[in-house]
Amino acid sequence: MSGGWQAVDDYIAAKLLGDDDALATTLVNNAEQGLPPIDVSAAQGKMLFLLAQMSGARRILEVGTLGGYSTIWLARALPDDGEMVTLELEARHARVARQNLERAGLSDKVDIRVGPASESLAAMTGEAPFDFVFIDADKQSNALYVAEAIRLGRPGTTIIVDNVVREGGVLEADSDDERIIGTRTLFDMLAADPRLDATAIQTVGAKKWDGFVLARVL
Repeated sequence: MSGGWQAVDDYIAAKLLGDDDALATTLVNNAEQGLPPIDVSAAQGKMLFLLAQMSGARRILEVGTLGGYSTIWLARALPDDGEMVTLELEARHARVARQNLERAGLSDKVDIRVGPASESLAAMTGEAPFDFVFIDADKQSNALYVAEAIRLGRPGTTIIVDNVVREGGVLEADSDDERIIGTRTLFDMLAADPRLDATAIQTVGAKKWDGFVLARVL
């Protein structure tokens, strides 16, 4: 069935997204530079773009840059005077992302900060609040990242957390997989934190069976 999911994603992309040289070149460059092929799908990228636009975001925070594919989608959603901060652990990944953003004409809108995201987030004080936050990094730290997104956001800030279904692994209470443990911790935090209103949506497609959290800061 997963082959059918890919075919449907291809159909959606052909009908609704069309060709995009900057995004296609980004994926090629990522592969040539040896980055893992774990970017969001094209349809998911367009969803992020639309959600950021619908939220009226002027400042966007991304946790997990990789090669900048989702970064490009999100930066394109910003108004002319908008800005984006994206956090990446690996200097090599950040270097590739800078190449891709430069090629896409978005370097002036995006500030890539390199190092452990927990440290980069902790160092962020006194900045204007973020309107939209996309979290797609190490799953073990998702609850921490959401807590920091609340701190750095405002009432109404939209928070998206990717990869929260893990092909049903989220149901495995006795799992020793740190990514599943971290995801279940995230759900516990979302259920208990009165500062958030949240849901999660299952998805199938080019990225198989997974899903994302959609939350709003109250």
